[in-house]
Amino acid sequence: MAVVETPKHLYCDTPPTKLRNRKEKFRTAKDNRFWSIIADFVFKKMLCVRFHSVMYKGVENLENRDKTKATIFYANHNNWWDGIVGYNVVRGIMHGRLRLMIEEMNRFPLFQYIGCFPINKKSAQDAMKSLKYAATLLDKPDINFWLFAQGIIRPPHYRPIVFQTGIAYLVENAIKNFGGINICPVSVNYSFLRQDKPEVIIEFGEVKSFSEFKEDRKEFCRKLAQEFEQLQDNQNLEISKGNFNGYRYLYKQKLSWWRDIERRLKNIGMKDDNKI
Repeated sequence: MAVVETPKHLYCDTPPTKLRNRKEKFRTAKDNRFWSIIADFVFKKMLCVRFHSVMYKGVENLENRDKTKATIFYANHNNWWDGIVGYNVVRGIMHGRLRLMIEEMNRFPLFQYIGCFPINKKSAQDAMKSLKYAATLLDKPDINFWLFAQGIIRPPHYRPIVFQTGIAYLVENAIKNFGGINICPVSVNYSFLRQDKPEVIIEFGEVKSFSEFKEDRKEFCRKLAQEFEQLQDNQNLEISKGNFNGYRYLYKQKLSWWRDIERRLKNIGMKDDNKI
């Protein structure tokens, strides 16, 4: 009799670095042209192989940002692909420099050369070290800081959305150190539509620019999380209606040979029906 496995512990409230309790070397983020070219090719190719398309809308909202300041993009974190998608958004749409915190970056040390740096949540002190370093990186307008404000992977459509206070810390310190910051919500959805592969659907929300910060950090994050939840719910509703007005393609897969044959056979059948 076959043993049937049931999925367990797909999601956990404890960060992986805390679970494994391993010491991790801190690596600073760098911009290396050679490794960026390699990453541009590899990460785009990964999306091309696994997804039928990557589509996006709302990028015009970024015209309202303070173009003399860096931008924090805060997105949902539901699966392994989120970092790859973030990289392609920054490089393929924004054409800027990426900054991204990664847990267990000791597994991918080369990522430091494309703008990544580690965050170790083994202790509050270790996590704070990464946040303090992150706050020093928001000094140039071409910096695109990709942040998972929930702080941990959550299931798709998880509710309520709760943000940790890291984003408030970064906003407050960017204002203090560099005079201001932009923040932009990004809702990322992975859906099967009419194709044999899923599609990545990205929506940029309203940009906010800050030159002062007087709010309580927890209250600030609560408001942002509520607004982000509304952005996600609206996107899900439009997808459920099949409404994709305003979306553009970052990438779209060409029709495979067997789907092309299928389309041609359908067209032949339709022509025959028209003669009746």
